Formats: sequence, structure tokens, C-alpha cells
Amino acid sequence: MPWNAKLKLDYAYEGQRSVARFLHSGPLRILQSLYPEGDAVCHNVLVHPPGGLVGGDQLDMTVCVGRHAHGLVTTPGAARFYRSEGAHACQNLRVKIDEGARLEWLPLETLAYSGCLATNQAVFELAPGAELITWDVTALGLPAAGQAFERGCFSQHLEIAGVWLEKGCIDAEDDRLMNGPLGLAGMRCLSTLVFASGSPIARPRRDKALELVRTLIDTSHLKGSAGATSPHPQVLVVRVLSPLVEPAMDLLKQLWATWRTELWGMTPQRPRSWSS
Repeated sequence: MPWNAKLKLDYAYEGQRSVARFLHSGPLRILQSLYPEGDAVCHNVLVHPPGGLVGGDQLDMTVCVGRHAHGLVTTPGAARFYRSEGAHACQNLRVKIDEGARLEWLPLETLAYSGCLATNQAVFELAPGAELITWDVTALGLPAAGQAFERGCFSQHLEIAGVWLEKGCIDAEDDRLMNGPLGLAGMRCLSTLVFASGSPIARPRRDKALELVRTLIDTSHLKGSAGATSPHPQVLVVRVLSPLVEPAMDLLKQLWATWRTELWGMTPQRPRSWSS
């Protein structure tokens, strides 16, 4: 039988403290709130005890960040979409961020196993004055373990509502997409880092943020397959292609720290689970 789960996570700013409350059904929950950088920012770890999704499974997550609250959410390990016998597995995220609030949605990588039929969807809705830093890291197969992504399909939908949308479907048997120079060029890890605002980002602020991450990219081993742009006045995007997860994730963590410092004036406080 399919193993479905739902989670509703709400952040509120109460007495100069960001507070998280959640409701769940099924195997999906939030661990205790942590405050490694003081009361203003609430850190949480999202846990899916089964460790992966098979055909027919569905995870539905709804997150609301109230005015002036600041939440940071990550995961303790990779999400996994396993081989399917015919049914799709879906992970759906819907986020609403209110005026003056901030969210950092920073899950570790998603692994798409050969033979999976998977959909990963995330939609973020930002009120004027709200801001978001998020990333998505997807690995196709496990090439380091000799498990290539030889069949199956992985669909992706990333959206800043009303502002920016990226969606696509990766079919393992589409050789032109998987290996062509205008496709993945043989790379098997694709990553996207996004900074988004509910209001237009001031041009000097936007240009400085892009300049800083481009400088870091130029010193990286992935400089030939990474780039930063602003496709909309409210969005900054970094894209990275890599043969493996680790170099892409290392680069994204550096870029996240740079944007957090430059755009928010905040010291980058890495979640504890990243060093475990």
C-alpha cells in the first residue's frame, strides 16, 4: 500500500522569538526547535523516517511563515525516490511567507534511483517584503556506486508564484538530454540555488549579490558548469551541473553563506545536521 504523509508547519514571531508549530499525519515530522544564533531564527530538521519514496507514495508539506518570523529548515540526509513498478511517487511543498518574514529552505540532496517515476514540486508564495533562500539538489542514479540512471523519469517543478517558474521532465532514455552538450552533458547532479523577494530587489543589491557568487564560482572546480543570473527583478538564480553531489553541495553551501552575509547582514550559521 502507498505510504502517504502530510505536514503543516507554521512559524510565528512571538515576544521577539521565532516559534515553530506543526501538525502531521503519517511518517513526516519536525524535530525540536533549535536556536544556535539566538531567538530571532528558529532552526528545524525535517524527518521522513522511511527514508525514501516508492511508487504510489506521496508527501504533502505546507509551510506558513508569519510576519517578521525567520525559519531555517533542513534535513538529516538525502531524500530518495526508489524504483517503481508503475505508480508515481510525489513530493509536494507549498510555502507562504508573510510581510517582513524570511525562510531558508535547505534540504539535503534528492536521489533519483534508476527506474523511479517521481515528481518533486515546490511552490513559494511571497508577500511584499518577504524573502527566501532555497536550493534544490538532484542526483540521477548513484554513479559513484556504479548505479547509473538508466531508466525511469524524474519531473521537477520549482516556482516563485507569479514571478518565476522552472519545470521539466528528465527521461533516463533521452540520450540527447542526458548526454548532449545542450542537455546535461553527461553530468548527473543538477542544482539550483534561489534568492527571492516579494518586492523588486534594488539594483545595487542585486548586482553585488551576483558579483560575489560569480567570483566564488570562478574559483571553483565547477566554474565551467555553473552560473548566476537574475531572470526577474525579484529573483536571483544559481545553476550548477556536477558529475557528483558532493562538489555541487559544497559550492552551494559557500554561495548560501555569501548571500546570507551580503543580503541579510547575518553570520552564516550552518545547521548541526550538515556536519554529522
